[in-house]
Amino acid sequence: MKTNRTFIFLLVLGLFTEIGVAQQLYFPERGNWEEKSPSEFNIDTKILNEAIQYAKNQEYSGPKDLRRAILKGFEKEPYHKILGPTKKRGIPSGLILKDGYIIAKWGDIDRVDMTFSVTKSYLSTLAGLAIDDKLISTVDDFAYNYIWDNTYDGNHNKKITWRHLLTQSSDWSGQLWGGYDWADRPPKEGGIDDWKFRKLNTPGDVFEYNDVRVNLLAYSLLNVWRKPLPQVLKEKIMAPIGASTTWRWYGYDNSWVNIDGIKMQSVSGGGHSGGGLFINTLDHARFGLLFMNNGTWNNKQLISKNWITEAIKSSKANSNYGFMWWLNKKGTRHWEGLPEHIYYAAGFGGNFIVIDQKQSLVIVTRWLEPSKIDEFVTKIYDSF
Repeated sequence: MKTNRTFIFLLVLGLFTEIGVAQQLYFPERGNWEEKSPSEFNIDTKILNEAIQYAKNQEYSGPKDLRRAILKGFEKEPYHKILGPTKKRGIPSGLILKDGYIIAKWGDIDRVDMTFSVTKSYLSTLAGLAIDDKLISTVDDFAYNYIWDNTYDGNHNKKITWRHLLTQSSDWSGQLWGGYDWADRPPKEGGIDDWKFRKLNTPGDVFEYNDVRVNLLAYSLLNVWRKPLPQVLKEKIMAPIGASTTWRWYGYDNSWVNIDGIKMQSVSGGGHSGGGLFINTLDHARFGLLFMNNGTWNNKQLISKNWITEAIKSSKANSNYGFMWWLNKKGTRHWEGLPEHIYYAAGFGGNFIVIDQKQSLVIVTRWLEPSKIDEFVTKIYDSF
């Protein structure tokens, strides 16, 4: 009897402890965000300010005219063109959340800027929502079973699953919106003939960062949702978390398709050829806070915890990559000395959303020299 009472007491104590922790997290209302001093969380303000000054000093070295930056950055790609909108960027900006509260901010956090491949983490979230809503049965289903046009024709492309698309290991072969898969970030060695007539890898075996195939995922999800993906994102995620109305998600001038008799734009998963998500720093932080709290916003589950758990697991082809989230695991992109449970979204030009669930920490930084991100994050952790 005593043992049973002890067990019940510990169970209730654990329940109240869990509730207490959940209540400590703060979720800002739309248009309002409470700030707290770092010292309230036993964080060294002086060291944290030094980290922020470092981010300001390490501005992305590319031009502020991002059209120029894109053309220069991808000049080795054959036939590369700007197909979607671009925008001149702002100065370095960012903010840091602890338990949902803003404890530091710098630059113009209200400014809407391109965010490049950070868009991919938003895109993968729409795949998660499709799984949650049972529009897709499992990530291991073959994509061709959902897309009835000729997009996945051929023995090779028919082997591609949603998991392969999400982990950038599909090696899909084809052309989309005028872009050839083999011309997107081609190898440093060889030439056009070598790239065009390469031996195809078994889907799932080899990781290759490739925007044509990411755009293929966006097109495939458009066919599943049967309405514009920005609309789905707004209804399912951005409106419930109180994001602003200033963000936009673009595709290309030639990526318009007919779905159920309605003309819709298939969005791009980044700004590699223009387009992608244009968004401010505050809205990024809300998105990061949602993931930091395992998909729950103010006691409402917006995306399942199971999806987030799967999204931040190492993929077969790359230990540092999940479902379009980068992971701080041992590998080619490991941030030495920082926790391996950290995961993050990353985009061209130094755009990052860094999430540490154990520390209840979200870091958003824009226009930081990309090679300096691990040193910047290390400086933040030094303030704890």
